[in-house]
Amino acid sequence: MTPAKIETSLAPAAIGPYSQAIRAGSLVFLSGQIPLDPASGEIVAGGIEAQTRQVMVNLQAVLKAAGLDFASLVKTTIYLVDLGEFATVNRIYGEYFGAAPPARATVQVAALPKGALVEIDGIAQLG
Repeated sequence: MTPAKIETSLAPAAIGPYSQAIRAGSLVFLSGQIPLDPASGEIVAGGIEAQTRQVMVNLQAVLKAAGLDFASLVKTTIYLVDLGEFATVNRIYGEYFGAAPPARATVQVAALPKGALVEIDGIAQLG
């Protein structure tokens, strides 16, 4: 099966040569989402809380475009500019998952595109 591009205007457009998500077989690979407002293309104001919420909204829009939801995620990676913000990000992230959240890694990075404080990517399973 040829991989299929998944795209929605409800999440920020790709800012480089990549897709918002790609379906390959029974898996959907979601590119990292940063806290861009899809309408303005700008990072949302309000610090790490507002940025984390926007990232989750963006991920949700891409999942929905694939016919999925957060329960379909099997693996995520969180990238933080400041690991000191882990507790805040973890609390907000946790609001989106039930009793079986996906496997996850969280890493601190030197910088993220457009000065974002957080980025999250994921792998989801169809069906």
